[in-house]
Order: sequence, then structure tokens, then C-alpha cells
Amino acid sequence: MDTEAPHTQRGHSSPGEGEGRSRFVLSGTGPAPDAYADEAPDPGTAGGLTWRRAGLVGLACTLFLLLFSNFVLQPFLIPSHSMEPTLVVGDRVLVNKLAYRFGGRPERGDVVVFDGTGSFVQEGPGGSPIGDVLHGAASALGLAEPSDTDFVKRVVGVGGDDVVCDEHGRIEVNGVPLDEPYLFPGDSGSKVPFRVVVPLGSLWVMGDHRSQSRDSRDHLGEPGGGMVPVEKVIGRADWIGWPVSRWGGTGSSGGGRG
Repeated sequence: MDTEAPHTQRGHSSPGEGEGRSRFVLSGTGPAPDAYADEAPDPGTAGGLTWRRAGLVGLACTLFLLLFSNFVLQPFLIPSHSMEPTLVVGDRVLVNKLAYRFGGRPERGDVVVFDGTGSFVQEGPGGSPIGDVLHGAASALGLAEPSDTDFVKRVVGVGGDDVVCDEHGRIEVNGVPLDEPYLFPGDSGSKVPFRVVVPLGSLWVMGDHRSQSRDSRDHLGEPGGGMVPVEKVIGRADWIGWPVSRWGGTGSSGGGRG
């Protein structure tokens, strides 16, 4: 009669079964539910590492782009109408900084970007150093207008050339009439007659929209006579990179016409 009592009293809390269960949990292959609860990754820490890594990658990419644009290929935002129809306001041209770095020289017909300090602008604009650095970085990435001393024009005459505009607005270089298919429709070569001999190491530059361009003609009576020293050339504007609808060349020696 009492043979079942011990079995019934032990139930699920009997030491034998409890001990067996405990041994299974500790020595079995699967971990206890809370065994590694304290080792779970901290969401805040994981997120911080992710954002830190993303920030470092972004900084590295920005530095690479700045170095690339400073030495190889720089976007240049067109701010005016002076080069229409070749370049229009809002175009971003890609300036090839290697074009003249290894012995190459600007040629007639090249579209060049240059620093006009001393030729088109007698003094550089004053500003805060930090502001200049930030604007320079944005300009180098094509996100802001270029410096007030940077210009884009087409080379019409190189060192030694005799450049003449007669009373009919026709331009001749070394006695040969210049074919200028890039001119803005309705514009002549120039409404202002002139005759210059370009010094060696200098350039005579003009905009394609002659009636809207302040170029070498406007600085004839100033120091330098409107000539741009070759060493002031930043690079050759070979291609239009943006907007997509304007993809193509500028007509320079290194880029085909769009």
C-alpha cells in the first residue's frame, strides 16, 4: 500500500531529477538561456563604431577627391555667359591639370582655366583664411563658384603671334583669317579693333560670347596688356561633366566637340 508514496512525493522537485536536469544544462551542448546575457553587444557601442567607421570612410574619400582635383582633374563651375554657346551658366567642366604639366603648351583654340591675378585682376580679394579654405575646397569639388581670380577663356594667340582685329570685326593671326565656328550666333570676332603681338610665354585669350566677355581686349591699357602668363594657367577644360544632357568636349585639343 505504501509502495507508491515515495514516488508520488518526489514529483518534479525530487533531488534526483533536479540534479540530473542541472547536470544536463551545464554539461550539455547547448548554452543556458541566460548564460551569455552579459556578453551581448551594446547597441549604442555598435552604432557608434558604425558611424565612426562611416565618418572615417567619408573623410578619406573627401581627402582623395581634393587631392585628385588639385593635381589631376578638377570640376570647375561656369558662373557667367562669357563662353556661350560652348559653356553655359551651371556647366561643370573637367579641367585637365596634367595637360601642360609635362612639357605641353597651350595651343590656339584651347579652352583654359587660369588665375587672372596680375593680368585680369591686379590684386587678389581679401577674406578670412578659414572662409578662403572652405570656399577653395568647395570650389575644388565643383560645389561652389570659382574664386574671383579664376577665369575660363579660349586661347586665340600664343607667344610670338601677331593678332589683329580689323574694322570689320574679323580676327587674323599671323595674317591668316581665323575660323571661329564656336562664336555665339550673331557675334563678330570683336567690335573693338586691336592689334597685338603676344610676348613669348604669354597668351591672348577671349570668350566665345564676344559681346558678353571681358577678356584680354578689356585690359589692353593695364599692366600686362591683357596677356596671361602661361604659368598662371591652371589647366585645360577638356570636357563638360555635368549636367548629363551637356556631356561632351569643349573643342580644346584634348577634347572632342560636344
